[in-house]
Amino acid sequence: MTHIVSESCIKCKHTDCVDVCPVDCFREGPNFLVIDPDECIDCAVCIPECPVNAIFAEEDVPKGEIQFIKINADLAKLPTWKSITKRKPALPDAEAWADVKDKLKYLER
Repeated sequence: MTHIVSESCIKCKHTDCVDVCPVDCFREGPNFLVIDPDECIDCAVCIPECPVNAIFAEEDVPKGEIQFIKINADLAKLPTWKSITKRKPALPDAEAWADVKDKLKYLER
């Protein structure tokens, strides 16, 4: 099993999770993070670090967000989505986007 980053991360991109990851499995896009399923060791230390509750174990992904399992896997393979290993500031308007629903249309690939 792996962990995935869900829709809540879109347009927020908090990176608190990156600091605790022991295997550097996070990849960074313009306005979203993903977890590389080939690198994740299923340790779950990232889950409590996410301030917008965007990280789930694969088997716990909410029904309406199942597509994020594939999105994480696909985007993690893109050469433009580089590994991120250190915390960075969240996006400037992250707080305004924290509770917004249906953000998939804003995902920049």
